[in-house]
Amino acid sequence: MGAFVKLTDAILFVFFVAIALAVPLIDAQACLPVNFYPPFLVDLKTWYTDEYGDYLFTEKPHFFAGIMWLQLLFQWPLALVNIFAILTSKSWLNTTCLIYGSSVLTSMAAVLAELMGSGKAKDELITIYCPFMGLAVLAFLRGLVGQSSKTTSFNIGKRPALARKKKA
Repeated sequence: MGAFVKLTDAILFVFFVAIALAVPLIDAQACLPVNFYPPFLVDLKTWYTDEYGDYLFTEKPHFFAGIMWLQLLFQWPLALVNIFAILTSKSWLNTTCLIYGSSVLTSMAAVLAELMGSGKAKDELITIYCPFMGLAVLAFLRGLVGQSSKTTSFNIGKRPALARKKKA
């Protein structure tokens, strides 16, 4: 089980680093003014939308702008916290992964439903968004897996030595 958790953490780490870079530099352009960004980042987003036909970024429907705000204000900080938690082996990584996974899963369900139901999206575009649904499921499942059975089994029903009352 330990090797599986480490492999999962490595995969999540790569995704979280990608999210940590892409959200403020590319995705946030859907909800923030363009003049906040240097021209090369605006050109990069324009190239992406033209190349893959990502009409969500060009048309900016209200639900998508809302999801981008959610991503910028909630999911992005959680991704940064998860990077820190993976690097330092924090015990609360399960909790933050569960929160992150459920939030992204909900967002991606709405985005993929729009892409598949509208008939406007190319297959390439759907292929670009699908891995993020996989990331959400993986993060959610990582949140459900405990750190180690050793740490929980020894502490059940026992108080720490310092919390015990001393008899006089």
